[in-house]
Amino acid sequence: MIRASLVSFLALTALSACGHAPPDQVNDACLILEDNRSWWRALQRTEERWGVPAGVQLAILKRESSFNAHARPARRRLLGIIPGRRPSSAYGYAQALDETWDWYRRDTGRRGADRDDFSDAVDFVGWYASKSRQLSGIQPNQPRELYLSYHEGHGGYNRGTYRRHSWLMRAADQVASDAQRYENQISRCERRLSRRFGLF
Repeated sequence: MIRASLVSFLALTALSACGHAPPDQVNDACLILEDNRSWWRALQRTEERWGVPAGVQLAILKRESSFNAHARPARRRLLGIIPGRRPSSAYGYAQALDETWDWYRRDTGRRGADRDDFSDAVDFVGWYASKSRQLSGIQPNQPRELYLSYHEGHGGYNRGTYRRHSWLMRAADQVASDAQRYENQISRCERRLSRRFGLF
């Protein structure tokens, strides 16, 4: 009986380590963070380390994965029914590609970072924003431009490849709108969220 309970506990612990279930709704930052309290501290750490506002981090993850730890691009279909290859290696909260994630881990020394771990994913977003500042002159509080460089890569952003994709321009505008809304919401509940961590 004890062994069975221990196995159940370890299984639940492993599942929780791999990421929370996606929030029931994705439009209210206060509700998202009240239901996932460890996320708030992770957002704060990233803002302190990389200077990217919490609302911007959330807006990028919302666009990329809707906060699904195990999100992947849909498989292409052969003849409309046979599952084929996925269009890219994007995975996790931040939809980071294999090679970009490897670059992040080498550059930061975070060899054990996982794409399905929220804390690692937001740190990746912050790190990528710092690269966007160095390589493309984008500031951490420019969510539209950050998202365009996030999607197109720094070389593509610098060449303006995003201008060829009206859907991407609309997506970047939505990220900017979401970031502003999240920031406004967080400003109203920040003290309450921080109090739960004993910060105030």
